[in-house]
Amino acid sequence: MTWHPNPYARGELVVVIDCADLARAARFWSAALGYTDAGGDSVTYRSVLPADGFGVEILLQRTGDAKGSKNRVHLDLRTRDLDSEVSRVLALGATRQSAEPVEEHGWTWHILADPDGNEFCVLQPPPGYWTAG
Repeated sequence: MTWHPNPYARGELVVVIDCADLARAARFWSAALGYTDAGGDSVTYRSVLPADGFGVEILLQRTGDAKGSKNRVHLDLRTRDLDSEVSRVLALGATRQSAEPVEEHGWTWHILADPDGNEFCVLQPPPGYWTAG
């Protein structure tokens, strides 16, 4: 696979996720996103890359800092089947942070956390989203 970085106006876009255990985080995010673990021998950083070569790099950063409060930035996983996708990421090691789905403006989502406690959402868009122009 040849990876093609996702550009922005002045360079490349990368999303960094803090974690305590690089291998565990790489397993979780690779499986959750359908990405490939790029491996490497760094004790601080590890990338997971889109399996098809196109998309945003997720850079995992090992830190000893404990997670404090709600993330100010998080990933949203948009899906056609909310219940199925929530079940899938829970089986990978995510934990549910919202007992009931949140509903707003036709969007429905659950708030979850990765094995390091970083929040992310699994969302189902309103009807017509996938077919809209």
